[in-house]
Amino acid sequence: MTLDVVNGDNEKVGSVDLSDTIFAGPAKLDLVWESVVRRNASERRGTHMTKNRALVSGSGKKPYKQKGTGRAQVGSSRTPLWRHGGTVFGPQPRSYDYALPRKVERGALRAALTAKLRDGVVTVVDELRADARKTKPAAELLKRLGAAGRTLVVDVKPDDNFSVSARNIAGVHVVSSARLTARDVMDTSRIILTRAAVERLQEVLG
Repeated sequence: MTLDVVNGDNEKVGSVDLSDTIFAGPAKLDLVWESVVRRNASERRGTHMTKNRALVSGSGKKPYKQKGTGRAQVGSSRTPLWRHGGTVFGPQPRSYDYALPRKVERGALRAALTAKLRDGVVTVVDELRADARKTKPAAELLKRLGAAGRTLVVDVKPDDNFSVSARNIAGVHVVSSARLTARDVMDTSRIILTRAAVERLQEVLG
């Protein structure tokens, strides 16, 4: 597979070859699902909490004597059986993050990129740089490259001026190739990759 490489004016300046062993195989969307679920889980705050019998208000004194009242035996007013008592096995603050095998994460990214390549929404540009930190020139550059709606911009090491200029543009997300995930790829309608990012991704995913 060969993709055209364009410059900032969307004029062809070369081409880049993509490995068929990486991007021409079947898109394993089950791997994409696993990667997206893991990424969503890692971003959960996990701050939910209920009070157990050690945390609720109340005395530790025995409410009444053990025998002779005809009532059930109770040792504390904070028992979960009583109103305003503690909660048994309630949710506690925790992290929902978990790890996936590296092969699964890379397979998911490979499948996501393959799906977007087949949809024809990937553009390869020679480089993405900005002379100054201004939003208008960056927006015009992305518009010439066909950016519309949610756009993902990937570079090996994004240019600082361009990253700062593009972060105010609605729907544009700039990410390093080392931090690219399957969720980033699937949650976009247009992908703009630099030539260096394509070469780096092929090294990693191969």
